[in-house]
Amino acid sequence: MSQARTCPECDGPVRTDSTETVCTQCGLVVAEDAIDRGPEWRSFQDGPNRERTGAPLTRSRHDRGLSTEIGRQTRVKGRKRRRLARMRREHNRARIATKQDRNTVYAFTEIRRVVSQLSLPYDVRDQACALYDSARNEDLLRGRSLEGFAAAAVYAVCRQRGVARTVDEVLDVARADRREFRAAYDAMNRELGLPTGPIDPRDYLPRFASELGLDAAVERHARRLLLDLEADTNLAGRNPGGVAAACLYTASRDTESPVTQADAAAAAGVTPVTLRATYADLQD
Repeated sequence: MSQARTCPECDGPVRTDSTETVCTQCGLVVAEDAIDRGPEWRSFQDGPNRERTGAPLTRSRHDRGLSTEIGRQTRVKGRKRRRLARMRREHNRARIATKQDRNTVYAFTEIRRVVSQLSLPYDVRDQACALYDSARNEDLLRGRSLEGFAAAAVYAVCRQRGVARTVDEVLDVARADRREFRAAYDAMNRELGLPTGPIDPRDYLPRFASELGLDAAVERHARRLLLDLEADTNLAGRNPGGVAAACLYTASRDTESPVTQADAAAAAGVTPVTLRATYADLQD
């Protein structure tokens, strides 16, 4: 707080905060600064705290986001500009000191891209990067594909968190083929002991119903059909996406909101033959 000056209108005292100087009597804004020079976050400590902070820590960067960057200034000319360019080049080289760091940067970039393409939340991205770090520390990457481990880490986290994403959906946006993905996922599942159980077909019902344009009543009926099917039939070894699509297809026929078998199978990424096998059990 500062009252070193007086108001030019009423000669009253003025108060200065981080952005404005205001008269305490008439309310006149004597001076204004568009730049807020205070901290970006609130401090609950006693007394003023004008410490400024940078970006938060994140597991999706190989250095946890602690490194700095030398920006570009177009108004700097001549020798100073060339010196800044050399400093920026050497700084970028020093950020990635080893080949292992370079591979980690590439894998984390691939994980962020896959997560973005699948519209997954940030916590899935951070957990997938942490899982990749665990695989690297256990020396599981030797002789295997980095792209495969990036895709397998995203899929494994989706399995652990109950996020409905199939292998085909992950492979559609990943740069790894099915063989590389399977080798990486099997290695992590075997050596790290991933807590992944069987996929519940219920996790796919809301998304498939939305893609097929079915309302909530059809989804509820499909959920009841799935409960009856689980009570009467052993679903072990069946494609959970195909089971969910078959229940939605049957429910749509029962509620007079029909969809074709081809559309339901396409939404689940299975063949109509797979869908018809579960549909026949539902009819029985």
